[in-house]
Amino acid sequence: MIALIQRVSEAAVRVDGQVVGEIGAGLLVLLGVAADDDQAKVEKLCHKVLGYRIFSDENDKMNLNVQQAGGEVLVVSQFTLVADTQKGMRPSFSSGAHPDKANALYEAFVACCQSKGVNTQTGQFAADMKVSLVNDGPVTFWLEV
Repeated sequence: MIALIQRVSEAAVRVDGQVVGEIGAGLLVLLGVAADDDQAKVEKLCHKVLGYRIFSDENDKMNLNVQQAGGEVLVVSQFTLVADTQKGMRPSFSSGAHPDKANALYEAFVACCQSKGVNTQTGQFAADMKVSLVNDGPVTFWLEV
């Protein structure tokens, strides 16, 4: 399971021109689910994403996590994160989870974030989404479990 996290000033996701998820300051989480992922990986990645200290404290040091900074989270499914890009000029998606499993684990990740008291918005699984963001920093990290 992979999360590409970006510290943002704001972010939104649209489907067919309509906003389906939108946050102010916080984290945009692009989430990729692999075939071998399970609930244990969901919990581990959720803990890591919400606990990752990438927000500035009073000394302008990255010492605060999204909860401590009072931020929000926008989670967007991103199956291309699990693509194999090692060979050729076309990605292979054979390591990605079947859509039913991927959706269930995506929903479990969102539920985990919400259960921790973080305002969590989402995109729409398997939709053609348009994601807009203002990356604050820029600050972007690849987290994998």
